[in-house]
Amino acid sequence: MPIHLRAEPGDYAPNVLCPGDPVRSTYIAETFFDPGFRCVNTERGMLGYTGTFEGQPISVQTTGMGCPSAGIVFEELVMLGAKRLVRVGTCGGLGEGMRMGDTVVALSTSTDDATPLRYASMPGFSPTASHTLVETAVGLSRDSGATVHVGPIVTSGLFYDSDPTTFATWKRLGHIGVEMEAAMMYTVAAVHRLEALAMMTVSDVLGDDGESVRISDEELRRGVDDMMRIACRVATSA
Repeated sequence: MPIHLRAEPGDYAPNVLCPGDPVRSTYIAETFFDPGFRCVNTERGMLGYTGTFEGQPISVQTTGMGCPSAGIVFEELVMLGAKRLVRVGTCGGLGEGMRMGDTVVALSTSTDDATPLRYASMPGFSPTASHTLVETAVGLSRDSGATVHVGPIVTSGLFYDSDPTTFATWKRLGHIGVEMEAAMMYTVAAVHRLEALAMMTVSDVLGDDGESVRISDEELRRGVDDMMRIACRVATSA
């Protein structure tokens, strides 16, 4: 049984939203879940909740930051019966014409973090999202009027990178965003034959020189709320 998620099989819905931040997990449950949701995990502050969204079962579980922390959570969610994982959060924008507050749907992930590569036992493995979830997310985003970008992203092991040219290299190779957990989620999903998708709001746009322009807290909240509502629908889609 899981060590870090102190729950029993059946405590989590098959469809699980996965933000990094425990405060965001609580906010998602309080803002988007139907009344009557319950807390299913508090161990190590990794808050998890289960309830319904528009009548459909759904859970949200904090992963923490980075692949090592997130990998533990994804593995233990599998032990507890999860079948569909949807990462929700923010990313740095790398694509041309991107604006802060836009939505990114990660088609696949490259990574410089050794954790998912070691887990996959395949150097250079670049896992992909579930095609059906990508189609659903893109369709719902466009129907809502959101600006959505679809393409490969980078999962980085570093938040503060000492090499200012790193982002320019990823961008030159066609990556549209950078974050810290999606490659681990897609790799765990590939190993266990789960559905998985990462949806993120662009919180800052990264220049080729490593400098960034960041969105205001209020603009970020609005952008994340719009993305989160769609992510809930993707997670509970047929």
